[in-house]
Amino acid sequence: MAERQDKAALVSETRRRFEAEYLPDKSDKYDSRDVERLQQDDKWIENYLIWRHDVVDDTLKMIDESFQWRKEYTVNDLTESVIPKWLFESGSLFLHGYDKEGYKLFWFRVKHHVRDPKQQLEKKKLVAFWLEHYAKRDHGKPLTVVFDMSETGISHIDLDFVRFIVNCFTDYYPNFLTKIVIFEMPWIMNAAFKIVKGWLGPDAISMLKFTNKSDVQEYISGEYLPPHMGGTDSFKYSYPPLVDDDFQTPLCENGPITSEDEHESKEEIDADTKETGELNETQNLNQKKMNSVEQISKSEETDKTEIKAKNAKKALTTFKGSLLHISPAEELYFGSKETGEKKCLIVLTNVTKNVVAFKVRTTAPEKYRVKPSNSSCEPGTSLDIIVSLHGGFAASLQDRFLIMAAEMDQSSGAGVPELTQFWKEVPRTKVMEHRLRCHVIESSKPFSLTLKENAFNIPAKTNEDLHIQLTHLLQINKRLQEQIDRCLWFQQLSTVLSLLSVTVVAFCFYLMYTQRS
Repeated sequence: MAERQDKAALVSETRRRFEAEYLPDKSDKYDSRDVERLQQDDKWIENYLIWRHDVVDDTLKMIDESFQWRKEYTVNDLTESVIPKWLFESGSLFLHGYDKEGYKLFWFRVKHHVRDPKQQLEKKKLVAFWLEHYAKRDHGKPLTVVFDMSETGISHIDLDFVRFIVNCFTDYYPNFLTKIVIFEMPWIMNAAFKIVKGWLGPDAISMLKFTNKSDVQEYISGEYLPPHMGGTDSFKYSYPPLVDDDFQTPLCENGPITSEDEHESKEEIDADTKETGELNETQNLNQKKMNSVEQISKSEETDKTEIKAKNAKKALTTFKGSLLHISPAEELYFGSKETGEKKCLIVLTNVTKNVVAFKVRTTAPEKYRVKPSNSSCEPGTSLDIIVSLHGGFAASLQDRFLIMAAEMDQSSGAGVPELTQFWKEVPRTKVMEHRLRCHVIESSKPFSLTLKENAFNIPAKTNEDLHIQLTHLLQINKRLQEQIDRCLWFQQLSTVLSLLSVTVVAFCFYLMYTQRS
């Protein structure tokens, strides 16, 4: 608690001093969007402080330098259409895959880089584009840089370009680097990399990992390494489209989520799938199917209650999007094979005045069941999505989920055929996207022991009930706050109208008085 207060004080001091010491004289050298973000985004300032070891003077210098660089390179305006197409096609720089700690890999295929001073600025803007693209998309989660130097020689050495990439992480993007994996650096480049080490601070030097085919998998698993690096990744870079995570439809879309100990027949699952796709015909289902649906519904409600109880504290973070509020904001918590937690809950809240259609996609469709994965949410309502691990699979730090949402016209239906057609026609520019990553809890033993060794012998169920009540109270509190805000607005409106009425009446009396006299 004290540490958090100290960090908040440093953030406040950094913001105050920047506005007092730097902004008045250099406002024309900064992009106003960066200044506005600095005034609102505490996390961004925290990252600057972390990268400069909480020394405010050094932090301010880094902010000043990075802001000037961001304006010079028009970082906030860099889009795919601004970068020359041939640079994307070259395949020298791209994002793909994850390291063993779940950090995104930023690849620099050195053999595809050709040193040319005339093209240097455009290539540097390509680096800035990728870094900014990822920073905005994944909430600033750090990257692992991979220099693939296989099949390279002295002709590929471009120290100016390498220095720019290094500076991006040391000076312009705070707390954005986990490690630099250098694969098969030719001995002839040893002298060049001694120069590179001189540009790096002590912290960054410790992040350098020189590897070859025999030890690169200490940092990156084989599933994200190409065959020439000893891996099994069949990924082949191509452009267009822009390389991104391969999000796919999860298992059992809109189908039932079952516990591992449930043994439902294929007939029952088919009945539930049909019931989900044809909501308007449920009254025609026979008694057997209705019993199956009722049983599955009870199972789902039990699942939701259990998940809410176990994740109440984690689910309090909320991403506030333009169409949907999504909770949790960044991570889904799963247990390892030892801890056994296999289900998570995502809560979507429609904050618009229209129906919002949504889809859920994942990078590991063979592992997960999602229900519902393709549906819609009514205005002002919340909807629960159950994400469940399938079979004997375990969650991985590399797994990602993508939630896509778009507003629907009031006249559009919300059935499966209408949603399918809607997603075919909706423009990409009108689709809100939000990504969630997986967090694997290695052990829940300490928490279990806390319950068992409670001095008052309070059973675990009571604790779970408290979590459920806490979540319920938070939801009620939110609704009450909204009602209070509306009441205050009406109260203010009534006060204004009353004053206006009094003014009109007084004016009328004044006119009558003046006419008589």
